[in-house]
Amino acid sequence: MTSSPADSGSSLRPFRIDIPQSDLDDLYDRLDRIRWPDELPGVGWTYGVPSGYLRELVRYWRHSYDWRAAEARLNAWPQFTTEIDGARVHFAHIRSPEPGATPLVVTHGWPGSIVEFLDIVGPLTDPAAHGGDPADAFHVVLPSIPGFGFSGPTRETGWEARRIADAWAELMTRLGYERFGAQGGDWGAAISRELGRVHPGRVTGVHLNLLPGGQATTEPTAEELDALSPAERERTLTSWRRWEKWSRDGTGYFHVQSTRPQTLSYALTDSPVGQLAWIVEKFREWTDSDELPEEAVDRDLMLTNVMLYWLTGTAGSSARVYYERAHARGERIAAPHEPSSAPTAVASFSGDPQIPLRHKAERTENIVRWTEFDRGGHFAAMEQPGLLVEDVRAFFRQLREKG
Repeated sequence: MTSSPADSGSSLRPFRIDIPQSDLDDLYDRLDRIRWPDELPGVGWTYGVPSGYLRELVRYWRHSYDWRAAEARLNAWPQFTTEIDGARVHFAHIRSPEPGATPLVVTHGWPGSIVEFLDIVGPLTDPAAHGGDPADAFHVVLPSIPGFGFSGPTRETGWEARRIADAWAELMTRLGYERFGAQGGDWGAAISRELGRVHPGRVTGVHLNLLPGGQATTEPTAEELDALSPAERERTLTSWRRWEKWSRDGTGYFHVQSTRPQTLSYALTDSPVGQLAWIVEKFREWTDSDELPEEAVDRDLMLTNVMLYWLTGTAGSSARVYYERAHARGERIAAPHEPSSAPTAVASFSGDPQIPLRHKAERTENIVRWTEFDRGGHFAAMEQPGLLVEDVRAFFRQLREKG
């Protein structure tokens, strides 16, 4: 990783990914010396990532995956670092060839990274080259959340969604964008929503492919269901069943990262296979896949995403955002239940563990577009990039036409 010499103030420093070969050799050495655990026979994925699957994936990672090709692909984006509120922020800034393009900050989540957006940046920035209307072009900004990837570890407590949203507002100011849109899923959704809620005069619209708190979290009563249309009634029941299953079987990572991220960091920072398993499990559980995550997400992209955690040593610091949310105090914290006036679009992908409900969302959000897709899951930009791109275009086109 290289950048120009650091200087003070609000400067933007050019950045290029350049991982030393010694770091890759160390990874290969660790992969060659794995100490595998035992496994119960016939349990599949019910106890976690099965050994047979992970062994084959590790063999591919060690002998077939090409980091240098991935590095070159990422380096096709102009990248920079800057210091905001005491934290290093890494970001890619891809300007559209269309001078009237809409500025758009797109935010990843956990266990994601800017790798999620490799297949959507081209169509967003240059729609004419991808069969679209030049009027739908965007100048795209892709920040790495403080504590994640090339932003590197955070150096102090308190980095949760509100503080990150404020940092993004400052970042867009430094880039010369007074007005801009926001898009995100997972933590990116929480940050994007907060950005629109706290900075409504600057944010033209917020597009979310996950709505924080928008799902059914308690079993609906008969009275509640009777007040809904048949379609919304069925969706509410599906949302509740999905949430109940996730709460029962899928929250182990959440509780660990919300309470003891430092303890977890020793295992994931020392073992690449541990880091791989910790992330790949979520790609299997949260994507629109039946058996293997590769049914939904390209294997090389998934490994490149894992590499950004491994090579930067940010397993523990990225987990801290969960702790910060769970222990948030003071004025500079997110308020996920406070109403937002920002024009908001929700794109719901059927394979996501969290199914949002429009009648619930409209209590707190200024919903101007609501789209339900019958395929795709939590990592929408990787699973269904075409659907996500078109929905983002349609939303901001709607806002432009409304004036």
